[in-house]
Amino acid sequence: MISLSIDVTTIENARLIAPLGLSTPDAAPVALDIDGAEVRMVADPHSAQSVVCLASHADTVTLRWEFTRPGAPYPETLFQPRDSRFTRAATALAAEAREIASGAGGGLAGIAALANHVAGQFRYGHTEQKFYDGYDEIPQLCDLTLGSCVDINAYFIAACRGAGFEAGYVTGYFIPEEKRSHTTDMHCWVVTRHDGVVQEWDIAHHLKLGRTDIAPGLNPKPGVRVPMAHSMGLSFPALDVSDLKLLAEPMWLHADGSWSRADLRISLTGYDLLDRPTA
Repeated sequence: MISLSIDVTTIENARLIAPLGLSTPDAAPVALDIDGAEVRMVADPHSAQSVVCLASHADTVTLRWEFTRPGAPYPETLFQPRDSRFTRAATALAAEAREIASGAGGGLAGIAALANHVAGQFRYGHTEQKFYDGYDEIPQLCDLTLGSCVDINAYFIAACRGAGFEAGYVTGYFIPEEKRSHTTDMHCWVVTRHDGVVQEWDIAHHLKLGRTDIAPGLNPKPGVRVPMAHSMGLSFPALDVSDLKLLAEPMWLHADGSWSRADLRISLTGYDLLDRPTA
């Protein structure tokens, strides 16, 4: 059995918001059990995704997902552009992306050229100040920029869509080979589609390993993935939430509308099952 469990230390006067899990060609959720909270399900009507809104009544809330392999093709809504400041390409970025892609011959070669260009714009790392903070769109970068997987993939998505390619953003968890049974936080990756060919990209893991040969494929860093949600710029009308950057791990939504990260303990059972190639 493949099982992902998250224990969350509760806080007062806030609701815990968590995705239901995402079906991908590699894995799919089949069950979610929740202890320690009252459960309400709400949905983003544009991405056709639902989340659970949890009102805790215990010191700890526990969420346990069961997954199976393989899953279904990536959903069509993953590839649909959203009018969000987190995916909207600035005019200069879109023009540059089109030039890079066409210079490589377009098609799959054009997407690969964009991936390698994006990798050259970033040094992997985490920073409080994001390069897109304060903008209504993803700006063009002209200097080497510090960025996490979230930041790098936001730029890659905007570049791909600016050049006219189908691209989607997947969030979930990466459990590295050296840990196997646990991880500390979320991860994200990008899926592109051109002429029916679907490719997965993890530029951040290439950069973390010092690799400059950016190529499609999820695991230049050994480990397994558990998919949770897709897209940036999510909206949940029932919660009065619009243009939420992303949702992968459970997060606290406070009464004043602000968000904060939760204190999580993430564990996995079934690493070897996830690590096997699918048929």
